[in-house]
Amino acid sequence: MGGMRIPAEWLAPAPGAVVRDAVEGPILLRPVPPPRPPLVRPRECLVAGVAEGIAIHLGAPIGAVRALFVVLACFGGAGILLYAWCWALAPRAAGDESVSCTAPVAWLLTITAALSALAAAITIDRQSTDPFGYVGAWPLVPLVALAAVAAVGAGVWAALVDRGDPARGPRHAGLVRVVGGLVLIGLSVVLVAGARDGGLAVAALVLIPLLGLALLMSSNLIERWRELSGERVRRIREEQRAEMAAHLHDSVLQTLALIQNRSGASSEIARLARAQERELRAWLYDGDQPADSDLPTDLRDYAAALELDFPVRIDVVAAGASTERASGEVAAAAREAMLNAARHAGGDVSVYIEGRAGGVDVYVRDRGAGFDLDEVPDDRLGVRQSIIGRMRRIGGTAMVSSDEGGTEVHLRYDGDGADGRG
Repeated sequence: MGGMRIPAEWLAPAPGAVVRDAVEGPILLRPVPPPRPPLVRPRECLVAGVAEGIAIHLGAPIGAVRALFVVLACFGGAGILLYAWCWALAPRAAGDESVSCTAPVAWLLTITAALSALAAAITIDRQSTDPFGYVGAWPLVPLVALAAVAAVGAGVWAALVDRGDPARGPRHAGLVRVVGGLVLIGLSVVLVAGARDGGLAVAALVLIPLLGLALLMSSNLIERWRELSGERVRRIREEQRAEMAAHLHDSVLQTLALIQNRSGASSEIARLARAQERELRAWLYDGDQPADSDLPTDLRDYAAALELDFPVRIDVVAAGASTERASGEVAAAAREAMLNAARHAGGDVSVYIEGRAGGVDVYVRDRGAGFDLDEVPDDRLGVRQSIIGRMRRIGGTAMVSSDEGGTEVHLRYDGDGADGRG
């Protein structure tokens, strides 16, 4: 082939093909099995997604995996322990949508707690009316334990899983906790009133109120734990971002700034370097918080877009607090003034935003050749309608000053006219 390199995939035989070897004879190439999917729990599931995640990972029927857990649960609760272990270790699948569980697990646990408490009450009643005097503690203790654990588990599940489910929400979690608390109160009353053993009554008076308190506090405790975990993750992320920002500031950002200074404001290289510097600074210093849709943020984004389309460098500076939003007429008039400066003047353009109580001032200044507003043809409505007319309609003012050294557009809005926020 004269030194030409042939890709290996062109020479590789198809899977399952028979290849003739001069020494060993025919060789059957078996296809390589695809890699297994990762063991993750899906975000839309029946209970917790453990069985479905294992089935997808192993390529087995999901019904068979669920049946295996049920069978193992009959052997001393091994299936329940295995399910809980997998639930604790297997992560959720990545995604932005909320976790949604089809089965009403919290209500199933609440019903289990209520039925167990009812069975315990029936057992105590039989004990008190039995002519032989005593039925035995064996059926009573497991029923009480099951009722208490199921009631607390229902509250924890509602706070941990159902609270973020859009089909249920916080009101559902609160209702589950109230019903579970009523079940625990009824169980404690039955135990104290009907138990012959004083130790059992004391245990009921001490333990069951503690369980009820844990049930009521589960939502707040879990929410607090999530806040602390999220704060820790955000703090670690911000520390990593700060370290990276310091490193990049000493290398990449300084290089981009040097390219801009050496190339000139109107050159293509300077425009590209400035755009990359804006993107890098926004990623480094803005963090994960979404930018508010306010006037300075909107004009900075618009300036970045204009720098990609025109040979211009626009500096946007904001001072003072302003409630003006990006969707208002002031923002639209300022964008039109910036567009005119980029299109007709080029070079360096300065935008200064001064916020004050109830209003805002915006100054857009370029260093072009200037123009006479009276000599602009009547069919050119950019300045007259899009800037001056727009500000006049909302009760503001627009002043255009132009000479040989450049043009300045001053937009003023005091907030006492029509709504300038769109």
